Amino acid sequence: MDDLSKKSMILRILEYFIEKSDDQRAKDLMSDLWNQLHPIIMEMKTTLENEGAVIPEGFTKEDVNLDAPKLWDNGFDIMLCRVLKEISMGMYVLHLTMAYRQDIIKLYKKMSEVTENFYGHFTQYLLDKNLYTRPTFVVMPTSTNYISGEDYLKGTNNFGNKRTLNTVEFGNLYRMIETNITGMQLLNGFIQTTEDEDVKKYFMQGIELSKKIIGETSNFLLEDNIQPPATPGGTVTNSTIAPFSEKLMMFCNYLLSGFSLGGGGFSAGFSLRNDLHAKNMTFGKDIYQYQMDGVKLMVSKGWFEEPPKMDV
Repeated sequence: MDDLSKKSMILRILEYFIEKSDDQRAKDLMSDLWNQLHPIIMEMKTTLENEGAVIPEGFTKEDVNLDAPKLWDNGFDIMLCRVLKEISMGMYVLHLTMAYRQDIIKLYKKMSEVTENFYGHFTQYLLDKNLYTRPTFVVMPTSTNYISGEDYLKGTNNFGNKRTLNTVEFGNLYRMIETNITGMQLLNGFIQTTEDEDVKKYFMQGIELSKKIIGETSNFLLEDNIQPPATPGGTVTNSTIAPFSEKLMMFCNYLLSGFSLGGGGFSAGFSLRNDLHAKNMTFGKDIYQYQMDGVKLMVSKGWFEEPPKMDV
C-alpha cells in the first residue's frame, strides 16, 4: 500500500513537468512514463480492493498546481525523474525478495522493467544534452592481484600514505555527489515556493547537509586528482508560486533522504578504506537524524499517512 503513495506522488510530479516542458523529447519521455505507470497503479488498487483493503489516499490533483510557472529549467525535470527511477529500482528489488504471491511477483517484475527502461532513457537524454558529465575514465586492468596486507584496509600504502581509491569506492563517492547536487536543486525550488516557515527551515537544513556531504566527499576525489561531478543543468527560476503542496514536497524529500541513507549504507559496506567507511557512517547518522526530524514535522502537520497495521 505504501507503494501506491509513492506512485501517486510520481504521477503528480510528472503531470507538472509534462505541462511545463518546452523540450519535446523530454515531454514525450515523461508522458510515456505516466502512461505506463497509471495502469500499473490501477492494477495495484484493484488487487487491494479484491482483498478488501482500503486504498491509501496518497497524493491527488489537490497536491499539484499545473498553473504554477516553471520552477526548474535546463533539464531538471529529467534529472529528478532519473533519481526517482533509481529509488524505484532499489525498492522493487527489495520488494521482490519479500513477495510470495505469483501475481505480486509478476507485478513487481513489470514495474522493474518499466523503471529500468526509463532510467536508461533519462540517462541518455541527459548525456545527449550535455547536462550530465560522464564519470572519469580509468585504465583497464591488465592483471589480477590479491590484497597483501591490512594497510590496504587502513587506506594507506607501503609508504604510509593514503592509497588511491579503487573503482568501487570511486563509483560510490561519485554517485553520492551527483545525487546530492540534484537534491540541492530540488530543495532550492521548494524553499523558494513554500509558505510554511517550519517546512522552509527544514529544507534549509537539508541544503546545509547536502553541502557538507558534497564538500567532504569531493575532497576524497580531489586528493587523488579526480574531478568531482558537476551538473550544468537544473537551474531554479525566479518563480515563487508552489507547483506542489507542502505535504508532497515533504514526502518527496523523505523519500530522497531514505534513498541517501540506503546508498550511504551500501557505500560503507563496500568501501575498504577505513576513512571512507568512517565518513559514510557519520553521514548516515546525520541523514537518519534529518529524516526523522522530517517525519516528526510531517506527523505534527497531519501529512504522514500511516502504513497498514499488522492485524492478524
